[in-house]
Amino acid sequence: MRLYMTPGSCSTGIHILLEEIDNPFEAAIVNLPAGDQFKPAYVAINPKSTIPTLLRDDGTALTEFQAIAYWLARTNLRARLMPGDPNGDALVMEVMDYVVGTIHMQGFARIFTTSSFIPDPSAPEPSAPDPLAHDAVQARGREIAAKGLGLMDRVLEGKDYVAGAFSIADAALFYVEFWADKTGIDLPPNCRAHYHRMRARPAVHRVLREEGYR
Repeated sequence: MRLYMTPGSCSTGIHILLEEIDNPFEAAIVNLPAGDQFKPAYVAINPKSTIPTLLRDDGTALTEFQAIAYWLARTNLRARLMPGDPNGDALVMEVMDYVVGTIHMQGFARIFTTSSFIPDPSAPEPSAPDPLAHDAVQARGREIAAKGLGLMDRVLEGKDYVAGAFSIADAALFYVEFWADKTGIDLPPNCRAHYHRMRARPAVHRVLREEGYR
């Protein structure tokens, strides 16, 4: 398989899962600032121009974090990446969807891609009234991320991992905890303990080294 990824991005979570199942794969770097995601060769694989993308052994490409994580769990049952019972599996999917859809796409997206949340005042038909200031958009992103991590802190109460044992949801939660650490957003106690617990896992340690982090 081949994972199209960007070091330090959401694809780090999928990278971790691939290391956890210990299946051979090739990593292909997508340079987002350089616009690699819009080049014809990549668009032919993933017309959405997003990461991560997993090119599977049969030549088909799978996109979207949740879909890739779920597929890896279902095709590698021995790795026990999901609890295996309806309630546990539902919790894993609930947390993963919230992390990706809200903490990432609504919170950290405002921090990392601020300009995309500010309407272009020169556009003939602005998509929104008066454009928000750069600082205001970032502040809102930090607020959303912090609130989301606070909610995840409650989920982790009394547990080492989201569903008790390590699952695909923990890989998702880890990458936003990693971003919080790098952007100076305080991690609440249970999230901080989870973050350090994740960093102590051999697979996570290998991934961070491979992606250029000490």
